[in-house]
Amino acid sequence: MPAFTYTALTTTGQTVTGSVTVASRAEAFRKIEAQALTPVKVTQEEKAGAAKAKLTADAGPVKLKRAQLILFTEELADLLDGGLQIDQAFRVMQERQESGALRIIASTMRNELREGSSVAKALRKASPSFDDLYCNLAAAGEVSGSLPSILRRLANNLAVMADLQAKVTQAMIYPAFLIGACIVLMVVFMTFMVPQIMDLMGKNGQKLPAATQLLIGFNQFMGQWWWAIGAAITAGVLTFRGYISSPAGRMWWDETKLNLPLFGPIMSMRFYAQFAHSLGNLITNGVPLLNSIRLVSKISSNVFIQSLLAKVTTLVSEGAPLSNTLRKVGSFPLLLADMIAVGEQTGQLGKSMEKCATRYDKELDKRIKRMTSMITPIILIVMAVMVGTVAYSIVAAIAQSVTGIRGGG
Repeated sequence: MPAFTYTALTTTGQTVTGSVTVASRAEAFRKIEAQALTPVKVTQEEKAGAAKAKLTADAGPVKLKRAQLILFTEELADLLDGGLQIDQAFRVMQERQESGALRIIASTMRNELREGSSVAKALRKASPSFDDLYCNLAAAGEVSGSLPSILRRLANNLAVMADLQAKVTQAMIYPAFLIGACIVLMVVFMTFMVPQIMDLMGKNGQKLPAATQLLIGFNQFMGQWWWAIGAAITAGVLTFRGYISSPAGRMWWDETKLNLPLFGPIMSMRFYAQFAHSLGNLITNGVPLLNSIRLVSKISSNVFIQSLLAKVTTLVSEGAPLSNTLRKVGSFPLLLADMIAVGEQTGQLGKSMEKCATRYDKELDKRIKRMTSMITPIILIVMAVMVGTVAYSIVAAIAQSVTGIRGGG
């Protein structure tokens, strides 16, 4: 509840000041009079806080992390579901939010709405984190009167996308750890063990085993030409990055990523799940199909996928059914086209897309688990071969050294 500061007169004519926390200005007057005081001036403290928040908001756009965006959407949906008007909902969010970014956005939204802006326009001005998909869904909800339910779906959609991204990232943690451990182990072997073996064998004047000679030769080559190798790798990386920065290179690389073993199917399945979730969300909330496809084309940063969706948009704008368009363009799974065809025939495309999204979510989970189960043994085998080769070279050299010492004795 807002706080009110007041200046009042006592029964003896003495001036006193204080503050009360009540629901409204009228209630503040009643509470002051109940204390046998005569109110002279009553000011709502929120005005100063709101002005300060507005000044902060005017300093520049506020970007939200994904977790903050989900929290903002869920809380706004809860408040609107609770019966509050949207202005009141933003006032409550402005007062109770611990996050400074969310408080600033709530204040900006409230000020914009008071000046007559629509919800979509206010969202665009409040933060760049509210993309076109988010703003257009909010606009559809504002027009249809279903803003709370749309915000709830948006929050669920954002949470699903965050969960998918977290699963992909988590699946790569253990393999990355194994690769790092292998690199550290090889550095230790080559830096400390190999030079000691060279000294030992040199003192005994013995001929090194072939495996040990190869290991020492490799170690000497790396020690002498490391700068050239580093320069070549750096030049290669810079050249590659320069190429994929060009339009043709970016198109080639984004298409190649989708065809990579293990990782390509994961990225493809993640896009299909996002596509189905977002398109179903838009269509269910009354956004026309063509506009929905245009908005969905922005959910992926992959330019190859964007080029495919641009072709889909062109064909749909010419009157072709979406299912036939996906089959004609290619690169889209037949399952997705078939599910869309069912939705088109039954007039329930939104529900078909939601079912399709659920199916792709499950398939994505399976592929991530499969990738994790496959990549770990592959890395372990590579590590075993590398470490085993180095260990065999060292053990062979030590065994020959010991044999030579015994023979000499």
